[in-house]
Amino acid sequence: MRQFFADELSVRVYPDRETMGRAAAADIAAAIRRTLAEQPVCRMIFAAAPSQNEMLAALAADASVDFGRIEAFHMDEYCGLDPAAPQGFGNFLRAALFGHVPFRAVHYLNSSAPDWRAECARYGELLEENPADIVCLGIGENGHVAFNDPPVADFNDPVLVKRVALDPVCRQQQVNDGCFARLEQVPTHALTLTVPALFRGRELFCVVPAPTKAQAVRDTVRGPVSEACPASILRRHPHAALYLDPASASLL
Repeated sequence: MRQFFADELSVRVYPDRETMGRAAAADIAAAIRRTLAEQPVCRMIFAAAPSQNEMLAALAADASVDFGRIEAFHMDEYCGLDPAAPQGFGNFLRAALFGHVPFRAVHYLNSSAPDWRAECARYGELLEENPADIVCLGIGENGHVAFNDPPVADFNDPVLVKRVALDPVCRQQQVNDGCFARLEQVPTHALTLTVPALFRGRELFCVVPAPTKAQAVRDTVRGPVSEACPASILRRHPHAALYLDPASASLL
């Protein structure tokens, strides 16, 4: 593993994607144990994407993690998608993690709620009442975190959850990742946790494999800290780590 810092951000490059995912899961498990040594419940926010597969599988298999003392949140959800669709992020996380281990509670973001403003307020209140200890996130091809694409990202967003229009690059990524067969199948809007909601987490673990993420990783690590690359804000967090494989780190 090769490690260096970009401002406050710890950047770690592993020899392959599987090793990267296992290393991230081991570090997350250690953070959970530290948290539970200090308080009765650990609160976590999870990203849902194929980039997280190796980490989620390793975390679910880690017998040292007391999932019964963890409350889970997820960070974004499509609007207008069938609630049973496997592409739904709540459904993805249920299949990859939430359905395999006994969490104390899982709080789902309901993008099918009849009043999306009320749902954003409800979920925001949950996050206020249950501050995140650990955030497990990724970076999109356009540099987004959650669904904070460059056109809508706001480092000083006044709300914790909002409805956004998805950037075309973001929507195409869902096709590139194999989640949808065609661009027209990808929803145009989503509910998302905002940048401040993610940044409030005490520890951030960002897992970003694959060659399609190389430019976004370069912009995150080497470019200016700017909403033009929302993930660049990770360089300002005091406890954030970025996990890469050789492909995603190829432009560094």
